[in-house]
Amino acid sequence: MEDRLKNIEVELQNFVSDTKDSLEAFRLRFISKKGQIAQLFEEFKQMSGEEKKKVGKALNELKRSAESKFKELQEQLDSQGYGSNVDIDLSLPPVTDAIGNLHPLNLTRYKIIQIFERLGFNVSDGPEIEDDWHNFSALNFPDNHPAREMQDTFFIEKNPDMLLRTHTSNVQIRLMQKQKPPIRSIMPGRVYRNEAISARAHCFFHQVEGLYVDKNVSFADLKQTLYHFAKEMYGKDIKIRFRPSFFPFTEPSAEIDISCLICQGDGCAVCKHSGWVEIAGSGMVHPNVLKNCGIDPEEYTGFAFGMGIERVTQLRYRVNDLRLYSENDIRFLKQFKPVI
Repeated sequence: MEDRLKNIEVELQNFVSDTKDSLEAFRLRFISKKGQIAQLFEEFKQMSGEEKKKVGKALNELKRSAESKFKELQEQLDSQGYGSNVDIDLSLPPVTDAIGNLHPLNLTRYKIIQIFERLGFNVSDGPEIEDDWHNFSALNFPDNHPAREMQDTFFIEKNPDMLLRTHTSNVQIRLMQKQKPPIRSIMPGRVYRNEAISARAHCFFHQVEGLYVDKNVSFADLKQTLYHFAKEMYGKDIKIRFRPSFFPFTEPSAEIDISCLICQGDGCAVCKHSGWVEIAGSGMVHPNVLKNCGIDPEEYTGFAFGMGIERVTQLRYRVNDLRLYSENDIRFLKQFKPVI
């Protein structure tokens, strides 16, 4: 092996590279996992202890020499514009600096914030890694609720439970615990759920939730607030409907649908061929939630709502696959311009 080490060392020192292809040939020949030096290390493993003492140091020095030579050749090519196989036309005009766009989810988020700020809502934020109390228990979730199980929630540790928040309702709890009514705020942020990735679902997405707690807040206030939001976001001609629903943290509860803007109500994959798309869940804050936060439900009432920013963006820009938002394809992203 000693003679082979010397021969490879000579090859290394005499190797000349002036193109990317020759540099790649050097890498494959000498320092790749299937290169000559890697083969020598495989043979080295089978040697006796006495033989290893003779060639071990020289083999390591050869490896360092090859890596040093590769780096040297790479730097030479970089300084020459990647070698002589690249034809650079110095007479061409320079490439102008491209002006980037805001991500479509950010454009929608800013639009939502803008609409609710006009109604007197401020913006609140909270942690994405949360404990069970703020994510489930304080929101009136029973101990056996399916959302607590591993199939829906990403748990970081158990006993005590720490998890990636499944909604931004945890911010509502923290806000009610530290602030006395009146409270009027929205909570945008990223949330996580253990769901199969498809055109309509992802294991992470973005939400905006809202909360209004004060004396004499009614369901009529909730309806008018969300009617105003839908008209501002989607246009005055949009059709809106409320459907009775159930959430542990609101009573009564309702889902809000709008007519599908992608198919104009004719039916498509996004609206499941119904002509309607759910955009939000809502309801009056459950008295148990108010009690858990130290607020007297006999004196105060409130409403809450939540919506997915991806879903709102799908309808706003007629996007039929929410996986596009996280693929970072510049051809998709550069289509969006600020319209807020």
